[in-house]
Amino acid sequence: MGNCLDSSAKVDTAQSSFGTLGSGVSKISSKTSPSSAPSRLTIPSSSERSNGSSLPTPRTEGEILSSPNLKAFSFNELKNATRNFRPDSLLGEGGFGYVFKGWINEHTLTAAKPGSGMVVAVKKLKPEGFQGHKEWLTEVNYLGQLYHPNLVKLIGYCLEGENRLLVYEFMPKGSLENHLFRRGPQPLSWATRMKVAIGAARGLSFLHEAESQVIYRDFKASNILLDSEFNAKLSDFGLAKAGPTGDRTHVSTQVMGTQGYAAPEYVATGRLTAKSDVYSFGVVLLELLSGRRAVDKTKVGLEQNLVDWTKPYLGDRRKLFRIMDTKLEGQYPQKAAFTAATLASQCLCAESKLRPTMSVVLATLEQLEAPKTAARNSQSEQQTLSVPHRRSPMRQHHSPLNITPSASPLLSHRQSPRVR
Repeated sequence: MGNCLDSSAKVDTAQSSFGTLGSGVSKISSKTSPSSAPSRLTIPSSSERSNGSSLPTPRTEGEILSSPNLKAFSFNELKNATRNFRPDSLLGEGGFGYVFKGWINEHTLTAAKPGSGMVVAVKKLKPEGFQGHKEWLTEVNYLGQLYHPNLVKLIGYCLEGENRLLVYEFMPKGSLENHLFRRGPQPLSWATRMKVAIGAARGLSFLHEAESQVIYRDFKASNILLDSEFNAKLSDFGLAKAGPTGDRTHVSTQVMGTQGYAAPEYVATGRLTAKSDVYSFGVVLLELLSGRRAVDKTKVGLEQNLVDWTKPYLGDRRKLFRIMDTKLEGQYPQKAAFTAATLASQCLCAESKLRPTMSVVLATLEQLEAPKTAARNSQSEQQTLSVPHRRSPMRQHHSPLNITPSASPLLSHRQSPRVR
């Protein structure tokens, strides 16, 4: 395991500031300190060449936009749903554009009066050229076809003249980033952090094991959104790529992602695999354990890079407490924390082939919940039978997915700006 953390993605990119979107948390200005905010990276790759490993877009724009699963909204409909994009409807701002809170009729999907019907989040693209449209179309393509409890739901879109908008379910707890790094929100408990990790792992595992594999490519705390029950859902599919097919081992592409989360071999070569997502998951798992950002320029020296700073402690049960989030106040099971730290270390292996698959990652995390679930079930049985005997936890128990009711309110969205 010690060899798994010999390198991490170190990319010299300009820092850009961005806002945080969400409900249930204070609105964050787009002037967030650049020293603590991760930046989107885009690096021309020498591997970007016509060697047959890059996959063409399988569907035309017309086919993508004619999806029967999505509603094609008119611009006027979304103006009415958001009260003409009034400032007091603004949830936040990101590199993609602005996100507004809106209301639609849950049956007809037409604009509704504020406070009635279904709450939605309307993301409005800034007119910034072809790349913005390409990522907008990529998001429509994937979320128009993929359905899973741990992927955010895309309800529809608007493409009218220069206007490009996306309409999502609204996620009332905002992003994981808000809860880990912003002042104000109540610190997440250990149990909630593991619930979020499991939900996010389910989402990634689903993408990787789909009939046509999808590589997410931008897994990070700000792209993990939380519903009212803290169920995690992956958002922002603008950088997603189809996985390799046939005898191909990777997809060669221009390097894009976010500093601190991108796998080192991908940054160096442009060769993208599902194991690139596994590395990013390892970084987020470290953020959940430590309460620190992947990259934080307010820190000094080695502590600026989370992977480098935690490396000496992850494999030592006696030293692990030194990197654990102080906001937990020691309220976490030490054995489970060490298991999670070991898992993070494995996800961060410098040799991508040695990283576990997301299905293995998910199984490991679910087993951390098993003793708690088993004890709860056992206690319930004792109360029913009134038999005073010692509880023995179940050997293995996978807790069922806690699916949010369909009537629950919907998404917040934020995007990091591009760095080119």
